[in-house]
Amino acid sequence: MPGLEENLFEGVTLRLFDPKTRLWSLYWVASNVGVLDPPVVGSFENNVGHFFTKDTFNGKNIIVVFRWDVRDKDHPVWSQAFSPDNGKTWEWNWYNISERIK
Repeated sequence: MPGLEENLFEGVTLRLFDPKTRLWSLYWVASNVGVLDPPVVGSFENNVGHFFTKDTFNGKNIIVVFRWDVRDKDHPVWSQAFSPDNGKTWEWNWYNISERIK
């Protein structure tokens, strides 16, 4: 990751589905921290998933959203945004476009 070249780490996401609520909980853990982050929780509708959690950034309370857009099955897009005002505005700060290997 840019700016962290000398602090390499590995990470994994644990994804759990609750069939009663039909909600996914996504937990992230990185090797340089060693604890599970609080989950982002959400669901998919029309091949777009929105997953939310409360967090802090630079000492300020924020809401985080992860969006998985899988409408293009060969090029799914994961993105992340922060909201410092309880969801009124969003700052999109990360995009990851994947490509299916054929």
